Amino acid sequence: MAAQWNDDAGLFALARELLFTAVVGDIMDKIRLQDQFLPPQIRAMSPDMVLIGRAMTVLESDWIGGDASAFNPALGKPFGLMLDALDSLQPDEVYICTGASPRYALWGELMTARARVLRAAGVVLDGYLRDVTGILAQKFPAFAYGSYAQDQAPRGKVIDYRTPIRIANVKIAPGDIVFGDVDGVCIVPKAAEEEVFMRAIEKAQGEKHVRSAIDAGMSAREAFEQFGIL
Repeated sequence: MAAQWNDDAGLFALARELLFTAVVGDIMDKIRLQDQFLPPQIRAMSPDMVLIGRAMTVLESDWIGGDASAFNPALGKPFGLMLDALDSLQPDEVYICTGASPRYALWGELMTARARVLRAAGVVLDGYLRDVTGILAQKFPAFAYGSYAQDQAPRGKVIDYRTPIRIANVKIAPGDIVFGDVDGVCIVPKAAEEEVFMRAIEKAQGEKHVRSAIDAGMSAREAFEQFGIL
């Protein structure tokens, strides 16, 4: 089966129309990519949020104050490299950040405003955000542990970005696809994306046939034996 898309815009539109994270995760399980879901505490700030885009990875570190290290000039800047990372966002990229302890917010309303101007796809945080009302008002896809007002300014700094990161058991490289909805966030490695999404679209279409058969009275066993899907 040939790919049904020619570029990222086409793929992302198809994913929003036809797919959900569960079916994409099922396909990755079948091809032995079985550690691709981020921890369940990273959740959509609103149940109707759907996010898909390329990972723009960000590494944050706790900061206890004091003189900046001569070995890392970034530590001498307010927020470290966070402003540079934010301003580097490209259309359809996802700001995805890890590395800090969950003692402060990693994202807020004004960061959201800047990301929207840059046409970023959303934000995924291994931690908290704040200004959640202002973020929701901008209809910007945001996935995090929840909201917590304590600021990162005196407590954390971004020390690198566009670098490989890990969240729990999930390795994330810049450019991997980040797909999130109400059921969670999964990472599709760039090297496997064509196979994963082609097979996920096929499975999603098959699931519609299974649902119709079950609604018509077919048993779960009969449906699985006939369609191989449940």
